[in-house]
Amino acid sequence: MKILVSRCLLGEKCRYDGKCIPDESVIALGKEHTLVPVCPEMLGGLPCPRTPCEVQGDGRVLAKDGTDRTAEYVKGAEEALRICLENGCEKAILKARSPSCGKGIIYDGSFTGALTEGNGVTAKLLTENGIEVENR
Repeated sequence: MKILVSRCLLGEKCRYDGKCIPDESVIALGKEHTLVPVCPEMLGGLPCPRTPCEVQGDGRVLAKDGTDRTAEYVKGAEEALRICLENGCEKAILKARSPSCGKGIIYDGSFTGALTEGNGVTAKLLTENGIEVENR
């Protein structure tokens, strides 16, 4: 099976803070499956490191400094979907709580660490296109 995977879970330093959070259980999946790495934020043109962003109640993605980054997040989500479909990925394993990759629970847009129900931009687009999304 081919699985789309957040690059930061594979140990690549691409998170907003310039770090990574390798998940050994995800990395181990590479022994039995083809892992297709993506970082939607970077695919959307954002640098690493970058100002933290959160999804607001109206669906826009704002940086902590108030800059609207919705266009970059949408572009990154569209690129991740294209890569997913091009590679025949049946599933995606993405970073939990992320404004791109979070599924079910994301940060609430207040930059206080509070969580709310919702999906990140990429997780939402993948789900809408029939891709099973799992968070780690």
